[in-house]
Amino acid sequence: MLLEYVKEMPKVGTQPKFDLSSLLGPLFFTWIVQLLFPVILSYLVYEKQQKLKIMMKMHGLKDGPYWLITYAYFVALSAIYMILLLIFGSLIGLNFFRTNAYSIQIVFYFIYINLQIALAFFVASFFSTVKLATVVGYIYVFGSGLLGNFLLGFFIEDTHFPKGWIVVMEIIPGFSLYRGLYEFGEYAFAGNAMGTDGMKWTNLDDPVNGMRSVLIIMVVEWAILLPLAFYVDRVSSMGGGFQKNPLFFLKYFKKRAPSFRRYSFGRQGSQVVVEMDNPDVAQEREVVEQLLLEPIANQAILSDNLRKVYHGKDGNPDKLAVQGLSLAIPKGQCFGMLGPNGAGKTSFISMMIGLVPPTSGTAYIHGMDIKTDMNSIYSNMGVCPQHDLLWETLTGREHLLFYGRLKNLKGDELLKAVDDSLKSVNLFHRGVGDKQVGKYSGGMKRRLSVAISLIGDPKVVFMDEPSTGLDPASRNNLWSIVKEAKKNRAIILTTHSMEEAEVLCDRLGIFVDGGFQCIGNPKELKARYGGTYVLTMTTSSENEQEVEQLVHRLSPNASRIYHISGTQKFELPKQELRIADVFHAVESAKSRFSIYAWGLVDTTLEDVFIKVAKGAQAFSVVA
Repeated sequence: MLLEYVKEMPKVGTQPKFDLSSLLGPLFFTWIVQLLFPVILSYLVYEKQQKLKIMMKMHGLKDGPYWLITYAYFVALSAIYMILLLIFGSLIGLNFFRTNAYSIQIVFYFIYINLQIALAFFVASFFSTVKLATVVGYIYVFGSGLLGNFLLGFFIEDTHFPKGWIVVMEIIPGFSLYRGLYEFGEYAFAGNAMGTDGMKWTNLDDPVNGMRSVLIIMVVEWAILLPLAFYVDRVSSMGGGFQKNPLFFLKYFKKRAPSFRRYSFGRQGSQVVVEMDNPDVAQEREVVEQLLLEPIANQAILSDNLRKVYHGKDGNPDKLAVQGLSLAIPKGQCFGMLGPNGAGKTSFISMMIGLVPPTSGTAYIHGMDIKTDMNSIYSNMGVCPQHDLLWETLTGREHLLFYGRLKNLKGDELLKAVDDSLKSVNLFHRGVGDKQVGKYSGGMKRRLSVAISLIGDPKVVFMDEPSTGLDPASRNNLWSIVKEAKKNRAIILTTHSMEEAEVLCDRLGIFVDGGFQCIGNPKELKARYGGTYVLTMTTSSENEQEVEQLVHRLSPNASRIYHISGTQKFELPKQELRIADVFHAVESAKSRFSIYAWGLVDTTLEDVFIKVAKGAQAFSVVA
């Protein structure tokens, strides 16, 4: 009872010293700092998956500038991200950021973001799909954080665990990040508890402080990983660019040979190649051989005995995709390549644009060798690929601005070229060119791809089925653009449309089983390989015999090529027939029996293509 009214003496209030952010910071901040890793990785893999990297390369963007620009972009993005993290953490009063010296934190985070970007470039070389790369990226982020907290953290606090093994574990970038954040957390917690500062530069000399070794490890790893990533990207088949020989760097120490040189014919290994060319193909080869003896830098495209063999795997035989192809295309000519799927057209184009190296032979584009001068060739080349290789988030105008700059267009000249390109493909009006490409229809994307291939006035253009997916009006407009464009450049065009080939191409080559079966302009080919008329006649079934007799009276060597339900088709050799005789015979026959419909047509380019392709394939089977 005597102590009932006794109270404790007043004292100054104190804040609890417990700092949760310093204790849990290493784990959570390891996750937060690494969140940009899967973003960077997915971006790099996206450019490979969509073949955008190849597209940029083919329009003149060299490897050095591509890596420098992309790397600088990610450094800037990561630096902004980390600065905002430091500012936000300090403003909300986290001792993890406030007590440690900001200069040490800035140096640590700067070194790590560079290491993280180099790691993303390296890892991206081994992925070809964005989904898989993104999943693996996030697994790495969360896995390295958890393992760092529960495994590395346990070993750090175990005084009996060998320090050398901890250093080995810190070679993994996620673990080195965790170790640095762990040291920040320890110093921040101790400083908060004792009312002192956190980590300073002088604390790096503390033998229990692992920050010095972490900084050294990250700098060394960054210096090794970045050039290694560049090397792997160049030699890897999944690099998304142009695969090179693992010893490609040795070429810089070799003396370059002159561009124009003759390549020997004859033996390839232990085999002897015997070629039996058609007269027009043999004549083309002679033209190429003659041009090679002269200074021909003005010749737009010159293919000299170009050959490509894909070596068989798992015991399969080698595949001869292109066999000794020789072709000369002067400036101002559009050359069309026709051929069935698998004939070797894609392999030929891939060699010409540097996607795959030739097995033997070579080709010259304005005097530059595709084996040694591709970087110079790209500055004068335009490509319209079969599939549209575009960024979905950029506008049509932004695409043309980008590729125009790659072609060295600047200022008002660039702006005018972009506007003219958009107008030429009907993407200028109603602000269509300023909309994101992801909102374009298939035909609009196709027109944009054609505009990209022609911007910057390239001297040589490769177009792979440029009118695919276009409506008739857009297709005719595109044909007008191509016909106008070929006045100042050479164009190689592949297509399955005989109408397109006949309208656009000055010369055609029918490509079967890796080689040309014939070369000439459309009229020459139809005259040479299509020396027949096709007569179609529809009557009642009981009059079919009379129709056949009528045709054989007109042309004894006529042959029936189609017959169903009273409709018959006949091929009639031109040398046996006069068109006027056909009209007189049909009018006379109408008085004897009913003719429901009839028609006489000249040989089409499609007929020539089918005839040549079938003949070549039949010869291959016999051979």
